[in-house]
Amino acid sequence: MPQLCAAIPLYSPARQTIRKMSLSRISRITRNGSRWFLSHQPSSYGFLLSNNSRSSTPKVFSCRETYSWTVPSLHVFKHQIHHQSSSLVEEQLDPFSLVADELSVLANRLRSMVIAEVPKLASAAEYFFKMGVEGKRFRPTVLLLMATALNMRILETTTSGVETITSGVGDALTTELRKRQQSIAEITEMIHVASLLHDDVLDDADTRRGIGSLNFVMGNKVAVLAGDFLLSRACVALASLKNTEVVTLLATVVEHLVTGETMQMTSTSEQRCSMEYYMQKTYYKTASLISNSCKAIALLAGQTTEVAMLAFEYGKNLGLAYQLIDDVLDFTGTSASLGKGSLSDIRHGIITAPLLFAMEEFPQLRSVIDWGFDKPENIDVALEYLGKSHGIQRTRELAAKHASLAAAAIDSLPETDDEEVRKSRRALVDLAQRVITRNK
Repeated sequence: MPQLCAAIPLYSPARQTIRKMSLSRISRITRNGSRWFLSHQPSSYGFLLSNNSRSSTPKVFSCRETYSWTVPSLHVFKHQIHHQSSSLVEEQLDPFSLVADELSVLANRLRSMVIAEVPKLASAAEYFFKMGVEGKRFRPTVLLLMATALNMRILETTTSGVETITSGVGDALTTELRKRQQSIAEITEMIHVASLLHDDVLDDADTRRGIGSLNFVMGNKVAVLAGDFLLSRACVALASLKNTEVVTLLATVVEHLVTGETMQMTSTSEQRCSMEYYMQKTYYKTASLISNSCKAIALLAGQTTEVAMLAFEYGKNLGLAYQLIDDVLDFTGTSASLGKGSLSDIRHGIITAPLLFAMEEFPQLRSVIDWGFDKPENIDVALEYLGKSHGIQRTRELAAKHASLAAAAIDSLPETDDEEVRKSRRALVDLAQRVITRNK
């Protein structure tokens, strides 16, 4: 059934029906910020992250607990489509074009923010912010779209239980608020690039984004210092927001990046072969940044705890889906399409979802993994097992599941008639679809 869902466009009447049925089992947050949970049921390889409003650090439950993935039967599904009163016809959206002007301003501002007194440090810090090598600017795009998607009136419940409209974002974002939300996008991108610089040193990488990696061009020491410099600039920008909750969120992200990298470097044989361990590490290394940044966007807008957590859920599931597809592409992509070497994970002894799923079908793969991949013949044996297994397919299905959960979070946001808000929400759903269908 996950294959059926993966084939349905993420923003369609059919998908809306599926999401509403799945989300009917979500336990909503109360207005006083009490603990919330997505419903879950015994199954394999859905990884449930709980969150308490007082803690910014999610925890993964047992790998045998999963989000409910309730899909109606095909007969019921077709019946519901047939009885749609009218088709939902939406214009084709390019999420990146919706925020293209802001992205251009943001790119220029980033280049100005990484200017340093020492010329070599300056050239190193701006290495991946130069024209042509800025990357996809995926994270800033998500955050700018999220800012518009949350541009709505804020409801609060009075002591008598009556919901009233309070002062909120309203019909248009104020210039000051938008600038503060743009700052989150800039800070997020600086943290992201800093993590890439440090990762390339740790991995001894020689390419990144289709060009020589900074450590390859300027050496490890300069690359590490450039990453540190970017983090310091991000901290200065973060402090200027004067919002302690947002500062805490993004400081926790940096902690997660370090924790995730350490988990990868120091894992035992058992941990390397654990899907639960892999997913927790993936959250720390990839999904924490975008999920907490999305939440920060909501907090700056003064949104409710429930809305802030929906923003967090979107970012978390989008980030997990993104990394799962990255892990697939490491096996199926080419060095040219990826902008870095293919098979880089397995060459560094990093075991990802495709191999973990393959190991379930072929337990003898475990001994190959334990031998290590210093010898090319061991890599060949592992790839042979992977080719005979459903590892790639099952990883794609897990990515599609998380993409649908991301879309469901957007669909659960309070309703609005504002067309710009609706358009940004559709674009966020479209991004989830693009994440799981990309080939680079």
